[in-house]
Amino acid sequence: MLIRSLTLATLLAFAGPLFAADSDSPLAADVGRARPLIVIAPSTVDPVWVSLKKSLEDPANKQGIAQRNIKVYSVLNMFGQLDGKDLGQQDTMALIRSLKLGAGALPKVILVGKDGETKLESSGEESKSVDLKKIFDTIDALPAAEKELAPPTPPPVAAEPATTKGAKGSKPGKPAKPAKPVEQPDD
Repeated sequence: MLIRSLTLATLLAFAGPLFAADSDSPLAADVGRARPLIVIAPSTVDPVWVSLKKSLEDPANKQGIAQRNIKVYSVLNMFGQLDGKDLGQQDTMALIRSLKLGAGALPKVILVGKDGETKLESSGEESKSVDLKKIFDTIDALPAAEKELAPPTPPPVAAEPATTKGAKGSKPGKPAKPAKPVEQPDD
């Protein structure tokens, strides 16, 4: 019994973070619904972030962002935001982990499609040439199947039967006895 417990504990210690890294990312909620645009910069005065932020605030560009279902994630100086609203520290770290970028001090711009695949990625000096027009052109060049990708539908939830109080012939049921646990031999 002790050997099984140690084996299971070791397996969970190694495999647990791998499973958690995929499911706790804020990007997981956007699959099928929106196109995340992630901007990672070492500071709030980084030229890549300043130029993109200026173009994001332009009213003409806001309409294009809404039409293309773009959500803007920014990680500036290790503080994350989603469309200008602060993310928690855990969500920010989960976002960075899900991108599997590694460490670096260079600015990065990443566009993820509705299918969850990276459509545009630039780093360092290359990021300075990325503007909103290039992002819009990348989205517009996507195949029609990706453009019209619908969000996954959740499985139907079984409705509980409605009970009425005081109905004739109905008695509250007795709770079921818990099953006896199966005894396993010791090793």
